[in-house]
Amino acid sequence: MAVIALLVPLAYLLGTFPSATLVGRVGGHDVLHEGSGNPGASNVIRLLGWRAGLLVLGADFGKGALSAGAGLAIEGRAGAYVLGVAALAGHVFPVTRRFKGGKGVAVAGGTLVVLFPWIVLGLGVCWFVLARVTGKASVASLVGTLLFPVAVALSGYGWVDVAVVSGLAVAVVARHASNLRRLVRGEELSLRPEHPPAGADGGPPTAQR
Repeated sequence: MAVIALLVPLAYLLGTFPSATLVGRVGGHDVLHEGSGNPGASNVIRLLGWRAGLLVLGADFGKGALSAGAGLAIEGRAGAYVLGVAALAGHVFPVTRRFKGGKGVAVAGGTLVVLFPWIVLGLGVCWFVLARVTGKASVASLVGTLLFPVAVALSGYGWVDVAVVSGLAVAVVARHASNLRRLVRGEELSLRPEHPPAGADGGPPTAQR
């Protein structure tokens, strides 16, 4: 695990890569001060449409997958968990932005796809469908997060996998505490773009703030 320990800081720094902030800036928006103020794919979708949001989703997903993949290749499943969690910590608590980061759903998904590809694929489809139907990314994320440990347990994985995944689920749900409060009050922001998209593909809007 000595090599993994040396790679933990690198995985953390990879997790701090501000994909949502950069994509938002290119589209003329400050994701930290517009929409929900959260630097994540859902807020980018809200401000710039699905195409821009999926770009951020892919980048954040990749941060987790790259870190966990490196850990898996070097030290097996334990290494994948360690480096994946390091990337997640960098995304959620980035030292470059005063430890104020995103919710961590996409990075956690990237980490878990390395270890549970078919479960992530199935719940990823569920996330997309729920997000489109309800118009609320938090609902889709919370449902997927809560179902993941159940799916891992039912798939026959060992107690270590179930315990670690359950811990990740608790962490992600905790990051959505403000979303849960808004959902209860009926004040949760919609995932649907705030501005009409430029085209049918959900590209950048014609009107900018």
